[in-house]
Amino acid sequence: MSRLHHWALKTPQKSALIDLESGRTISFQTLDQRVQRAALWLRQQGLHSGDGILLLLENRPEIIELGLAARRAGLYFTPTSTHLTLPELAHIAKDCGAKMLFVSAQTAHIVEALLKMPGLSGLNVVCVGADPVGGLVGYESALAQVDETHTIPLCPLGRDMLYSSGTTGFPKGIRRPLVSAELRDQPETEVLNWQRSFGFDDQTIYLSPAPLYHAAPLRYVMRTVEVGGCAVLMKKFDAERALKAIEQYAVTHSQWVPTMFVRMLELPDLVRGQFNLSTMRVAIHAAAPCPVHVKQNLLDWWGDIVHEYYGGSEGFGVTAINSENWRTHPGSVGRATLGVIHIVGDEGEELPTGEIGKIYFSGGPKFEYWNDPKKTQDAYNDKGWATYGDMGYLDAEGYLYMADRRTDLILSGGVNVYPQEIENALSQHPMVQDVAVVGVPDEVFGQVPKAIVQLRDHDQAGEKMAHEIIEFCAQHLSKVKMPRSIVFEESLPRLETGKLLRRILKEKYQADPQAGHLIK
Repeated sequence: MSRLHHWALKTPQKSALIDLESGRTISFQTLDQRVQRAALWLRQQGLHSGDGILLLLENRPEIIELGLAARRAGLYFTPTSTHLTLPELAHIAKDCGAKMLFVSAQTAHIVEALLKMPGLSGLNVVCVGADPVGGLVGYESALAQVDETHTIPLCPLGRDMLYSSGTTGFPKGIRRPLVSAELRDQPETEVLNWQRSFGFDDQTIYLSPAPLYHAAPLRYVMRTVEVGGCAVLMKKFDAERALKAIEQYAVTHSQWVPTMFVRMLELPDLVRGQFNLSTMRVAIHAAAPCPVHVKQNLLDWWGDIVHEYYGGSEGFGVTAINSENWRTHPGSVGRATLGVIHIVGDEGEELPTGEIGKIYFSGGPKFEYWNDPKKTQDAYNDKGWATYGDMGYLDAEGYLYMADRRTDLILSGGVNVYPQEIENALSQHPMVQDVAVVGVPDEVFGQVPKAIVQLRDHDQAGEKMAHEIIEFCAQHLSKVKMPRSIVFEESLPRLETGKLLRRILKEKYQADPQAGHLIK
């Protein structure tokens, strides 16, 4: 018996999913019935165990419904960002071998062009929602015609097949083996560890303000439902609406990225103070570095309920830290909870405590990038340790501190300069809302740091503000780490997950290193 079906029998009228946008509530009984119909229908479309479906949908309950149906039918399912370019989407559709594509009225405009791309003309397209567009097959009408007297043959348990965010080159897929038919209804070790770490159970009410094509929000929502809890879905993050939802639905668990913390902390005290957040027991964050002062301010507001972790969709290593340990190790992303951490130098040597190098994990599960053996090989060193590509160091107690990705390192006059350290200093200035630092060419030093700053009030941008920010930074940074120029932009390129698209800024300003206000 599937875990969803178990809860549908035990608590049929309890809410499993709540769509914050529409206020629609889906009970466990209704969700289970729809998942069963969808799983039967997918099988009746000729899909077999190991086949895949692709979901190009904004945040909506059908992503979870179709994901659970794919699991029940022994299929891979791939939710993907609605902001992808046509070449990126075509690459994913071909790479994952999707047999069906699910779109909505909001995303259906890309279908005609997508089907003209090489190798995709035979992709079956289905439109979710009450009113299918463009003559596409309607998901609701298809479900209504399913013959429920049929059964799904015993098959493996399906899985998500997710893709990297594509900050460099095309996104890369991570495809894990399906769970065998014999073990499909057994608790998964990964899920049991997650439950123990964060206390998810059938009393959980989980707020998900992040995009469901991202690994953690997708998996946490699906797991919440499968352990009998209720998940509240936001179509798009809004700081005040998120706080209101915590009070309205008595939210107990939530997950965020640091940019969301910043937006909520920016709300006026009168706005923040009007919401009762006392039901929330666990707030989780990851995905991007969180400046120390931002997290400290959040802890002062929310209390010691904040948990942070570091890992990736590849799943070979994880670190975690709670609020109490973070207060004594500010800036750390915690100690290893999966795998053993090694800090490795340029020559492959393991570095001692306190020295920055590339972060590797040993002892974790093996993984492969789908259809990309070269990238898989590059993720492992000669000892069989695996890396996400990030830099950092360990302290004497084994707590990990992040520096940057290796590709973002600035080599200035023979000195390694880490953009994150500069960004952390700049972000403490009261006028700075967001900031990124990239290395740009310099005739004397080879490279120098350039800061790209988003101000809280863009009208204040100018040479005076640039020098004010630099003077502020001088209290926190050595001379070699100081930005040599500042550019003001109205906004920085970030994914919905909060991840900075540094590549875009690098390309722009490495081609124009003199842009902005030069600091003498």
